[in-house]
Amino acid sequence: MLPKFDILTNEEVNKIHENTMRILSEIGVEFEFEPAVEVLKKNGQKVDGNRVYFDRDFIEEMIEKAPSQFILHARNPENNLVVGDDSIIFMPGYGAPFIHTVDGERRDATMDDYNKIVKLAGASKNFQMTGGNVVEPTDIPDEIRHLEMSYSHIINSDKCYMGSSTGYERAMDTIKIAGILHGGMDVIKEKPALVCLINSLTPLKYDQRMLGALMAYAETGQAMVIASLVMAGSTGPATMAGALSLQNAEVLAGIVLAQCISPGTPVIYGSTSAITDMSSGALSIGNPEGSLFTSASAQLARFYGVPCRGGGGLTDAKITDGQAGYESMMVLLTTSLTGVHFVMHAAGILQYFMAMSYEKLMMDDEIAGMILRYLKGFDMSSDEKMAFDVIKKVGPGGHFLTQKHTRKNFKEEFFMPALSNRGAFDTWHDEKIEINQAAEKKWQKVLENYKAPELDANVKAKIEQFIEKRKSELI
Repeated sequence: MLPKFDILTNEEVNKIHENTMRILSEIGVEFEFEPAVEVLKKNGQKVDGNRVYFDRDFIEEMIEKAPSQFILHARNPENNLVVGDDSIIFMPGYGAPFIHTVDGERRDATMDDYNKIVKLAGASKNFQMTGGNVVEPTDIPDEIRHLEMSYSHIINSDKCYMGSSTGYERAMDTIKIAGILHGGMDVIKEKPALVCLINSLTPLKYDQRMLGALMAYAETGQAMVIASLVMAGSTGPATMAGALSLQNAEVLAGIVLAQCISPGTPVIYGSTSAITDMSSGALSIGNPEGSLFTSASAQLARFYGVPCRGGGGLTDAKITDGQAGYESMMVLLTTSLTGVHFVMHAAGILQYFMAMSYEKLMMDDEIAGMILRYLKGFDMSSDEKMAFDVIKKVGPGGHFLTQKHTRKNFKEEFFMPALSNRGAFDTWHDEKIEINQAAEKKWQKVLENYKAPELDANVKAKIEQFIEKRKSELI
């Protein structure tokens, strides 16, 4: 059962909602894509150039059309995901241009890194998706990068993955590839196979690239995370309530547009809002304020009846150190305890979204496993789980180490770490393997042993033909 801890009172939720309605109706949102403006204009909204002023009743009517949950379909049906139920979905980081290495150096991300991270996500029992745009592979031309990314997710895993959101044309490319994978565009329109990330341009704007992708996904029945990243103190107000209201206005504007294009389009309310470090002007994501934004966003998503996306293993640290550990655990745990369904950036992120680390990915994978065990809670479904008989057998002053009951139950009851060292001090002291070293060995071993699920040869050939054709047209 996914916890739903409320950080806001009902009165406070209503205050944010009322403030949001004022922002949308009196200030409006700019849409820098004429087809999107036309859609909203045809639906009776007031338009002045690219700025749209929303009618309150219309906003509420459109939001009601969005589903409270939906199924995301994988090429392996066993990996289908329900988004919006009482489960949580973890996946790696998204969009980082750099790799931070185990020795503390930084380099550009490559397509080889992309493939490796997808494989690590595919191998993980704690990640339900391989994500999307796990890094920016700078050795691949931008014009065809989205094609290589989609192929990587398809060939290296049979889990659900995310599609491109870099404009209408590229979005349609990835949607068509998913159509080939699943047996036709008509199939995925009924059974969504992709989800993409649509980001607003704070404050109160959507650009042409994001709007084009939004329209492509809505037209074809695919899902989308509609997200806002308000940097309180720079791109948004320094007050938490004001920044949350601004975020809410941007997200709702995107949800309304999606429902105008295709009522019932699966959408996820997304928040990556955090604060500005006022001493440097940089975004800061490993902080309690970011966790407050995520917790409040989950509650607002419940208020509007849609699934929610929140922050993952987020940190401002530059290496996989103590700061990376405590910040990431704080953010991922608070995200998981407040009813978030869809967690991008669950693993690997360093330096406020700017970098990925293989070692951090392994550490966060372990954190995710710990949290999933915590969320599993207590199993009281049988007499054996209540353990009365074995307690009676052992009696006062005994121990349970040699009991069959212990051997039968401990593996499914206890979390078994892959990285954390629980051994004796003397053993640790003799080896002195630090977390970075252990994590490096772990990801190398996972990749060495990983075997990607087979893909039907005919489907593979059709996808490759499509990709090669598009490459020849784009470069």
